[in-house]
Amino acid sequence: MTNALHEKFRLDGRVAIVTGASKGIGAAIARTLAEAGASVVVSSRKQGAVDAVASDIEASGGRAIAVAAHAGRSEDLEQLVATTVERFERIDVVVNNAASNPSFGPLLDATDDLFEKVMSVNLKGPLTLARLAHPHLVASGHGSIVNIASVEGLSPSDGLALYSASKAALINLTGSMAREWGAAGIRANAICPGLIQTRFSAAIWQDERARESTLRRVPSGRMGQPEEIASLALFLAADAGSYCTGGVYVVDGGYMI
Repeated sequence: MTNALHEKFRLDGRVAIVTGASKGIGAAIARTLAEAGASVVVSSRKQGAVDAVASDIEASGGRAIAVAAHAGRSEDLEQLVATTVERFERIDVVVNNAASNPSFGPLLDATDDLFEKVMSVNLKGPLTLARLAHPHLVASGHGSIVNIASVEGLSPSDGLALYSASKAALINLTGSMAREWGAAGIRANAICPGLIQTRFSAAIWQDERARESTLRRVPSGRMGQPEEIASLALFLAADAGSYCTGGVYVVDGGYMI
């Protein structure tokens, strides 16, 4: 790789907030952005969990802080942004990865409370954090928002109606962010993972029948790994993806073909 090409993937001097970063895809993204030179704010609900990821990043030579915040609570997100700016004086990248799917079942069994829980984290949270970070992303001159959606937002599966609806809305919201904020220098893109081997998707891949049923639809014949999502997130966060905005990027081993 030439120096010029290498630099396009570097994030030296930039600051990234990653939600849902205590494990799985979020933790992989936090580590990857830190490896590329970013100062990373590792955020999730539990302080101990984010402390562990931030400590791991720093032990590997990166720079990170841990800030506990519930992605569905506006006051937590306000504090997350305030702490980030107080510590690093800027925000260049926001990765909305936190997600909730507290139940599996038919729409007729979905309660109002369940709807609110899913939408508050999966849709309201990303919008709230993006709006709070907006002036800092504008000041950055190369602000990037990466929303982690799902193939479920493109084609819903049985039993995942509310989760699928929330991710479909997030994909649409990403397009609105790109359209409305592009002139201010902010890019917004959505990544739609397929079956990735994380604790979040364990109900599928730990069940032999569900796993085999899903993998029969995957030309690659395997589950994805969190790092395979993180690589694309880095591209979209860095100058390598400088002309990418409003995009919906499917990473699913061919599941959606």
